[in-house]
Amino acid sequence: MDAIVKNFPSQTDVDGRPSQKEAEDAVRVLLRWAGDDPQREGLIDTPTRVAKAYKELFSGYDLAAEDVLGRTFEEVAGFDDVVLVKDIAFHSHCEHHMLPVIGRAHVAYLPEGRVLGLSKIARVVDIFGRRLQTQESMTAQIAAAINETLRPRGAAVMIEAEHMCMAMRGVLKQGSTTLTTTFTGTFKTDAAEQARFISMVRGFR
Repeated sequence: MDAIVKNFPSQTDVDGRPSQKEAEDAVRVLLRWAGDDPQREGLIDTPTRVAKAYKELFSGYDLAAEDVLGRTFEEVAGFDDVVLVKDIAFHSHCEHHMLPVIGRAHVAYLPEGRVLGLSKIARVVDIFGRRLQTQESMTAQIAAAINETLRPRGAAVMIEAEHMCMAMRGVLKQGSTTLTTTFTGTFKTDAAEQARFISMVRGFR
């Protein structure tokens, strides 16, 4: 007699991620490790809330920058000067401590016959921000995504951010800001264009 094999649903998603229940159980473990009781009234729904919040905070893993940047516009009436979107607010998380990184990104490019919808630049910042990050990597990733998709004459990215891993723990330095830049193409080879980008970012605040 042949054995009857039953295929039960896997505890993991199709992409290998732990299930919702496993994520919630992990939060309960952390609550116990911190010294609290996950079963007390105020914490009973906390694991579900944390898993839901993390799904939103790390939604960048489910999105691809090339999909967002895929559509460009060629009817630009001969415009070929700097396009700058500045003061793009973002929230990310440090990959070393999983604590918030709060800042602003300034993104510019020199068009080569095509331009992007301005909202797409802000969305790309969000895609990379909503992942576990280092600020240095995030800066380079935004520039690379614009460079690879749009093929401009150059791209420039500046990020200014406060890291809660410095403000809430460790050296406890509230208010300190980290600044990173990445330049490609003309912005990298032409010091005057770099200076103009920085001047445009710093001006008209």
